[in-house]
Amino acid sequence: MQKPLLVILCTGNSCRSQMAEGFLNELADDLLTVHSAGMNPAQRVHPLAVKVMQEVGIDISQNTCKHINQFLDQKIDTVITVCDHADQSCPSLPSAVKRHHFAFPDPAEATGTEAEKLQIFRRIRDDISKLLLAYIAGRRDALSYS
Repeated sequence: MQKPLLVILCTGNSCRSQMAEGFLNELADDLLTVHSAGMNPAQRVHPLAVKVMQEVGIDISQNTCKHINQFLDQKIDTVITVCDHADQSCPSLPSAVKRHHFAFPDPAEATGTEAEKLQIFRRIRDDISKLLLAYIAGRRDALSYS
């Protein structure tokens, strides 16, 4: 049986959605097929996102930034938006697609020294991790009652 497709959507697909994709592939590879995408994808995954994910043992260094249009011809089960712009700009999806919105600040906008920027990236990473742990626990619980 094919696993449901979950797409994490952000504006640039360079930080938040990439970190979320990394976590979900680590936490729920048995449960879901997970991809991230952007409304206006960046040229590359942000190097500080790669670095903070490596700190928790997840390698997103080979991830690429993708446009949401790449997935619109597939049967998407769930879309999770991780920024307000993506939530407001999300393309029309079939009514059967589940949508969840969890807004996180954009760590790419952090200013200061590299150490100060890393601190912000780590905080966003940890917030995303906590939320996705709860999300996956809920999906697993729901499956156990089916």
